[in-house]
Amino acid sequence: MGLSFSSADTIWVLLGAALVFFMQAGFAMVETGFTRAKNAGNIIMKNLMDFAIGTPIFWFFGFGLMFAGSGALIGGLDFFIQKDYSFLGLSVPLWAYAIFQTVFCATAATIVSGAMAERTKFIAYCIYSAVISAFIYPVSGHWIWGGGWLAQLGFHDFAGSTAVHMVGGVAALVGAKILGPRIGKYDKDGKPRAIPGHSLTLGALGVFILWFCWFGFNGCSTISVSSDESMIAAGRIFFTTNLAAATATVAVMIITWIRYKKPDVSMTLNGSLAGLVAITAGCDVVTPVGAFFIGLIAAFVVVFGIEFVDKVLKIDDPVGAIGVHGFCGATGTLLTGLFAYYLTDDNGNPLGLFYGGGFQLFGTQLLGVISVIAWVAITMTIVFTIIKKTIGLRASREEEVRGLDVTEHNLVSSYADFLPMPPQVLTGETENATSVLLQGHETVAAAPAIQPAATNATLTKLSILCRQESFSQLKDAMNAIGVTGMTVTQVLGYGRQKGRDTYYRGVKLDDAKLLPKVKVEVVVSKVPVETVIEAARKALYTGHVGDGKIFVYHVENTVRIRTGEQGFDALQGED
Repeated sequence: MGLSFSSADTIWVLLGAALVFFMQAGFAMVETGFTRAKNAGNIIMKNLMDFAIGTPIFWFFGFGLMFAGSGALIGGLDFFIQKDYSFLGLSVPLWAYAIFQTVFCATAATIVSGAMAERTKFIAYCIYSAVISAFIYPVSGHWIWGGGWLAQLGFHDFAGSTAVHMVGGVAALVGAKILGPRIGKYDKDGKPRAIPGHSLTLGALGVFILWFCWFGFNGCSTISVSSDESMIAAGRIFFTTNLAAATATVAVMIITWIRYKKPDVSMTLNGSLAGLVAITAGCDVVTPVGAFFIGLIAAFVVVFGIEFVDKVLKIDDPVGAIGVHGFCGATGTLLTGLFAYYLTDDNGNPLGLFYGGGFQLFGTQLLGVISVIAWVAITMTIVFTIIKKTIGLRASREEEVRGLDVTEHNLVSSYADFLPMPPQVLTGETENATSVLLQGHETVAAAPAIQPAATNATLTKLSILCRQESFSQLKDAMNAIGVTGMTVTQVLGYGRQKGRDTYYRGVKLDDAKLLPKVKVEVVVSKVPVETVIEAARKALYTGHVGDGKIFVYHVENTVRIRTGEQGFDALQGED
């Protein structure tokens, strides 16, 4: 057939495909770290399956829809990639190009899971992820990269600020809006409550992985390194990509330091991703100065964008995907119209507005952003609504409270053998004084004499064992009936069922399984014991095995260390 390919270009494209594939691990770590431990397994499963589901679907249908022709709206129908694609003028084998495009498609699909985390049915996720890979991403992708109407107008999105990231961000916005916030995210007045992720360490690891892999995402999108021009472009892309990300990271740190009085770790991690997303559209055509300002602007967009989504739109996005990918994807695409220097007209003049290129490129960029937003918003609204009205989009209240790990996957915990230990405090005693050594500081204070009890009221201790995910409801119930203090301990144990039936690689574990539980201890006097029991049962009851137990003990006395008060008096107020 006379085919001639470049070995350097082929290796370059395959390296890029491998790096972009590994971004799935980065997204998995970010989303897992920024959400609660009870949903960690579910998040990992979603990030695995969107790639596994999207790969055969893109091969079967999506690739042809995106590249099998130069029509204005779609490429064509080419099941299983069987047509002749020589018209693309590739210097690499078709299958190398196909795998490179496949991993980009998977990236668009996986962005959505973060914004809809912790309350989406797994089957619903699999369905809408498949639809994104089969139809929604390939159509808008054809407009931009497949010779469609936006490409014909001169729209420039080199590696996917709009084609990949904004598509995922808009889909995430629509999905999170239709889905509704997590239980407890907003109070009765609509004020948002913080729901911290369980591991900033995992989140940071994910960001480092993504930053590393972004060099393949942007750099290898040249498709070629076999000419001097392409090698110069690749080096410039690597540099601008890194500079924009670093600038955004530093800027977000400073913004949060000023705004929140301390530099915010999770928001700064989002800042790194914001810079990477924003530079992706124009990384090949901007100078380092342009990259610096794109990263700087992205920092402001991501901080105030996430706050806007959370506080004004009242949309619950646990990982900030809408702000990072949606807002910054659109921003980076528009800024390309301002900062494009190496994108020139027929006379070699830069097209960027700030370099005298006029408004034509910026107008085209704006038209493209608006068009893709409309396409994704309309189609995903239809998809999510159909899913909601048929199989259901959102997990039940009980499933959400217990966690999707156990309810969707029969997984007791992603950290089954991990039990956090309480912080160590060194203590020692001296005559008539107590010495506490904590973090290198020693204080000595005389203890007051024990005071006689003002009343002989009965004291009762209740020890409540419950699921970890039910503690928040229990705490609120205790506060509502006037219980003024509690001691909380993380424990392991099992009842007469010897733990939940669990499986490893399909094999049932027959031994007794120690399950993670929370032990809440309260001592009451004024509040009737029956009131505490009923409130606890109402808060913890699900009707399933493992709801917990309540143990009731008589307490002889209690003494408040700070004041020396005894009995009923020692229970009142804050210690």
